[in-house]
Amino acid sequence: MADAEPQEEPQSRTVTYCGVCSLPPEYCEFGGTVKKCQDWLQKEYPPMYERLWSEDALAAATSTLSLDARKRAEKDAHKKALKAEAAEAKHAQTIASSKVTIKRVERNKRKYVTAVSGLEAFGLENKKVAKDLGKKFATGASVTKVASGGEEIVVQGDVSEEIEEFLLEKYSVIPQDNIELVEDKKKKKDAGAGP
Repeated sequence: MADAEPQEEPQSRTVTYCGVCSLPPEYCEFGGTVKKCQDWLQKEYPPMYERLWSEDALAAATSTLSLDARKRAEKDAHKKALKAEAAEAKHAQTIASSKVTIKRVERNKRKYVTAVSGLEAFGLENKKVAKDLGKKFATGASVTKVASGGEEIVVQGDVSEEIEEFLLEKYSVIPQDNIELVEDKKKKKDAGAGP
């Protein structure tokens, strides 16, 4: 036991993660955004792109396959590319047609809350946005379920216009045209006009 060999210290390894799908580039083909991942990898890490996606690398990977297997692989790759394009188009269409509704709701006499709904369509998490709104406006903000089955963020106070500015500034995925302000103004009787 006195002749124990000294053990080497383990070395750390740096792993690169894709900026599009957040997987290691070797596994991007299993995600739904292969073309975007390839473009990102080519721009950010050209040597790794050459190693994984160059013509030589693809030829070497398919060289061990039989003729039928190569045809199936090409057909599957084509199907995946078409499916990814269709999914992207559908996502873009969903974003274009979705609305974020900011609504002022009266609670008691002159007390108001502001309700924000429709953020899920833009890939935002309601709890995270509620926390950001609560910090920004130094007020209470919570996520509640609505009768239609979705969720909305309820912020204490009449801060509808400020919320619109904040959402446009912080979350660039929301187009300005897709934000809708709804005012719940009740009609007041004119004091000077009597029957």
